[in-house]
Amino acid sequence: MAGATATAGPSPMAMPADQPMDRRKLIAFFAMVFGMFMSILDIQIVSASLAEIQAGLSAGSDEIAWVQTSYLIAEVIMIPLSGTLARIMSTRILFSMCAAGFTIASILCATATNIDEMIVYRAIQGFIGGGMIPSVFAAAFTIFPPSKRSIVSPIIGLVATLAPTIGPTVGGYLSNSFSWHWLFLVNVIPGIIVTAVTFTLIDFDKPQLQLMKKFDWWGLASMAIFLGALEYVLEEGNNKDWFSDDKIVIGTVFIVIGAVVFFWRAFKVEFPIVDLRAFGNANFAFGSLFSFIMGVGLYGLTYLYPLYLGRIRHYDSLMIGETMFVSGIAMFVSAPIVGRLSNIVDLRILMAIGFGSFAIGTYLMTGLTADWDFYELLLPQILRGFGMMMCMVPISNIALGTLAPQRIQGASGLFNLTRNLGGAVGLAVINTALTQRSDEHYARLSEHVNYGNPAAMNWLDSVGANYNSFGLDGSAVALQKISGIITQQATLLSFMDVFFILTGLFGSLIFFVFLIAKPARPAGAGGGGH
Repeated sequence: MAGATATAGPSPMAMPADQPMDRRKLIAFFAMVFGMFMSILDIQIVSASLAEIQAGLSAGSDEIAWVQTSYLIAEVIMIPLSGTLARIMSTRILFSMCAAGFTIASILCATATNIDEMIVYRAIQGFIGGGMIPSVFAAAFTIFPPSKRSIVSPIIGLVATLAPTIGPTVGGYLSNSFSWHWLFLVNVIPGIIVTAVTFTLIDFDKPQLQLMKKFDWWGLASMAIFLGALEYVLEEGNNKDWFSDDKIVIGTVFIVIGAVVFFWRAFKVEFPIVDLRAFGNANFAFGSLFSFIMGVGLYGLTYLYPLYLGRIRHYDSLMIGETMFVSGIAMFVSAPIVGRLSNIVDLRILMAIGFGSFAIGTYLMTGLTADWDFYELLLPQILRGFGMMMCMVPISNIALGTLAPQRIQGASGLFNLTRNLGGAVGLAVINTALTQRSDEHYARLSEHVNYGNPAAMNWLDSVGANYNSFGLDGSAVALQKISGIITQQATLLSFMDVFFILTGLFGSLIFFVFLIAKPARPAGAGGGGH
């Protein structure tokens, strides 16, 4: 990670741009990348197979959601904290402890016998796993010379975006072919390997144990309350009808109190729990904003596609995964192209192309019907995968590539936090929009089923007569059938509305891209990266 950046000594980024890479550092870095991949993948693997876990643990529908919520709340607290912990403990100790802890927590999740145990184990898994994610971004901008950025940035960009995208595929395959326990057991062997390799080979920095005396415990407590309550309110708000529920109101009060204390401590104490001064760098501030909105697109679409395929097409988790795999392939193919282009093309142009691709993909989805299948979803998913890679690599280069080395450690946690918070806010807005628009469309469509509409009356009469002939209450069955049809169409129209909103969001970003100051040189070209 950026551990060396935290010390007072010379920065490893001061190395000549053409210096060959140390093989030990390369192997350690790729082990870290794989650890990050496991941590991010775990969220979507489990979300695709919650029904199987619910059945296995005999959990209620309200309880099962906490399998995800507890993980996300714990993770979102650890991500910004990891920079401070790495400075105190060193990257080697922090990362290897996180990899080992994540592996142990995965085993505990697989052995859970009831929903309460599972929620506790998932919270532990999320908290420990969250420490691995920022470490990789920081390491990429610390241990590699700028000339290697065009190779390294696409790798971490690919992992950060590919893991959530292929999660439903992997999760569907594991739960269909084996059992839900393997959603967690699959982490064990890779986790042991990552722990051993990172503990043995990471040597980027030295621990600064004297900083422990200055550790801001009040800052940690307030940040945990602020971010934990924020994640809870965003996750649960739509299900509980927002502020009509007492828990959401209480959660909002905790958000405000936690935020006030956290920001006051962040600017007052000598060694804050999170260094917010990185936002003084305009490129980092813009990069974080774009990262936030990429989180909306990344997690929002990873949620919307399976929801459509499950709710409208009635696909199981494996069929959803097979349909969604196209985006992953598009990302994989795009990564080396984007890496090469980042050397020779203005990063702002790459981002504009990426946002444009994303917008076109979501615009195509505004023509959605109940019959859309793999081939109709093919082009929108290719555009989504390509757009994601075209955006992620330049965003991370712009955000972290111009920071002073001593800033990278804390800034990496903040940068990753913005993507996760973007996903949480995006999902909350998407869920609320789907619910409200679906209700509105249902009300409008059902208005047309009345005695003044001959087509509707004829349909009800013919269907009713058909069921009467089988000795059933034909009129009641016919009304039930037409209610189902209206519900499906209202749901489809709400999906189209959400895709249209996302089109506007990503289309507008094309213009905002050019508000960023042009980077002094394309990231990855020789020269200083800070």
